[in-house]
Amino acid sequence: MTAENASPDIRSWRRAFDALEPLLPYAWRYKGRIALALVALGVAALATLALPLAVRGMIDHGFSTDDPSAVNAYFGAMVGVVAILALASGSRYYLVMTLGERIVADLRADFFRHLTTLDAAFYDRTKTGELTSRLTADTTQLKSVFGSSVSIALRNLFMFAGAVVMMILTSPKLTGVALTAIPFIVLPLIGSARAMRRRSRHAQDRLATASAYAAENLAAMRTMQACNAQNVATARFGEAAEGAYTAARDATQTRALVTSVTIFLAFGSVVAMLWLGAQDVLAERMTTGVLSQFVLYAVLAASSLGELSQVWTEVSAAAGAAGRIGEILSIRPAVAPPAEPAPLPKPVRGRIVFDNVRFFYPGSPGPAAVDGLSFSVAPGERVAIVGPSGAGKSTVFQLLERFYDVSSGAITIDGVDLRALDPVELRAAIALAPQDPIVFGMSVAENIAYGREGASRSAIVAAAERAQAAQFIDALADGYDTQIGERGVTLSGGQRQRLAIARAILADAPILLLDEATSALDAENEALVKEALHDVMRGRTTLVIAHRLATVLEASRILVMSGGRIVEEGTHASLVAEGGLYARLARLQFDTSAEAAALEIA
Repeated sequence: MTAENASPDIRSWRRAFDALEPLLPYAWRYKGRIALALVALGVAALATLALPLAVRGMIDHGFSTDDPSAVNAYFGAMVGVVAILALASGSRYYLVMTLGERIVADLRADFFRHLTTLDAAFYDRTKTGELTSRLTADTTQLKSVFGSSVSIALRNLFMFAGAVVMMILTSPKLTGVALTAIPFIVLPLIGSARAMRRRSRHAQDRLATASAYAAENLAAMRTMQACNAQNVATARFGEAAEGAYTAARDATQTRALVTSVTIFLAFGSVVAMLWLGAQDVLAERMTTGVLSQFVLYAVLAASSLGELSQVWTEVSAAAGAAGRIGEILSIRPAVAPPAEPAPLPKPVRGRIVFDNVRFFYPGSPGPAAVDGLSFSVAPGERVAIVGPSGAGKSTVFQLLERFYDVSSGAITIDGVDLRALDPVELRAAIALAPQDPIVFGMSVAENIAYGREGASRSAIVAAAERAQAAQFIDALADGYDTQIGERGVTLSGGQRQRLAIARAILADAPILLLDEATSALDAENEALVKEALHDVMRGRTTLVIAHRLATVLEASRILVMSGGRIVEEGTHASLVAEGGLYARLARLQFDTSAEAAALEIA
């Protein structure tokens, strides 16, 4: 029977294992540990199957003699079997549980590594809280499969097969009665697979939604409290949590129903066999010891089937989690290194050319973010980009760092098309000081050296001094080793911005991108940082996005953007004299005060 014409239940069963199949290479890395676990499992199963034989011998022979030593011998043998069982079971548990932990640790590392390779467009449409849920909750769901569930499944398969063989050897007639019940036990398991996987997947999705909402709001706690939105946020999260609970309850309900039916059918068949065996004992066609042995094997077989039902529901639930993880792992980044990346010239001179560049943000229904954009920047030149909000200034930086690829046209550095470069090599040649600096919940020194962890402490301190950050860092409790909290919440906006500038200085890249890098500084510190940046920009190709026009007076050229195009180009004085867009922007920022007059003269 092919997969196409198989019954829906069989196809659902196959899909459950197909979802888990891509994860099997993670287990195969540790085949030695798997082999040891199988040995321990086999020994434990054999020891368990030997116990009914000892019970039969004790009942039929040990109790029929007046010699206490015979009874003691049988009990001694049982203690020995139990000791072997305990040792083998403990070894199996340790091996399989650590195997599950090891596999999930590897999977999480690979999953996170894959996330770091995905392009900006992916993160534009995906919530980080949902990704965190897949990285934690979904992988935890898989841990039980590769750990306890697989072990329990194999153990109970061994036990079931061994118990059935011993039942046949003990009483073929009673075994025949027992085997007729097996289809009625197995069919509910197969039939429930589709519903179990669907409901488990739905539960994981609802949990991810709740986690994403919580992560987003906790990251903006100050904004929430400032807007007095705590009650609204709590109510919305409560609804999301209730939805996750309802989905999990439905999945558990299905699991409980299947487990109840399976256990009833399995042990109901044991009761029927016990009744038939009792009739044979009364008719002296079977000894009490033989019946006891058969019943013990029947109980082992029934309990094995009952536990297999629980394992099956766990596998179905894990298949849903594996599918969610597999969806992400199957995504290939739109921005990726070519098969044979072209190298940048050494040393990088920093000549930048935008040649008729057109770009649409992925999935955006609006017009092109940049449309027919053409300009060039000479090595070592300092160019400012100004314009109203939405003009495309930040998009220029995003394209230059190849967070996105152009829709048409080309961008080159030293004559090499960015699409021919490995993004890692490209970004190593660029240092960025953003307007909204990101700092991390680690030490000051680690933040400055982020991405360049091999930097020496002296280089970190020198970068901080050049960014005018050393004074406030030295005043912190532990100086450069001070932990500054998630997103740098213990620092002011100006202090975070100076750390970002120090990070850019430490990068020592030939191309420097400044996105209004002094916007969060007061007048005194702005003057100090400008002096530092003036030193840093010397000899480097520098692009400056400026919202405050007072920061672009020293630029060798100013590019004025509007609607994704360059509409004006020149120096501050020439652009003011033209009376165009730049002059209107200048009038909005500088009134008719003496400062404005001075700017007109400059």
